[in-house]
Amino acid sequence: MDIKRSGSQPSKKQPGDYFTGAVRLDPLNEAQAPARVVAASVTFEPGARTNWHTHPLGQTLVVTAGCGLAQVWGEPIRTIRPGDVIWFPPGEKHWHGATATTAMTHIAIQEALDGKTAEWLEPVADDQYSGDVAKD
Repeated sequence: MDIKRSGSQPSKKQPGDYFTGAVRLDPLNEAQAPARVVAASVTFEPGARTNWHTHPLGQTLVVTAGCGLAQVWGEPIRTIRPGDVIWFPPGEKHWHGATATTAMTHIAIQEALDGKTAEWLEPVADDQYSGDVAKD
């Protein structure tokens, strides 16, 4: 058994290479081989978001606070709220982040394939980010 005590793992400010705006990652779990699951709590300040990206084995998000947005390539932007659980299948191009006015925190869970959990792509352009949001 391995217990990670609250506050024992430092928060990490996320690089501008993969994100727009202020994003903080708080690690939760990085399984030892042969397991390959990685989990983190990620907080996006208002207006912050990921780049477009994919996951080789998919990704689950569990929204824990605030109000956010998520979009799959070619589909409308969707609003995500605390308690929502979002599944992105392997290889599905998407992004997620906060709304323009509200921060959002989610737990991100994904598996590594050959040591890699994501394929990072181009930034989400401002006009894409401010596009039409689907009525949920």
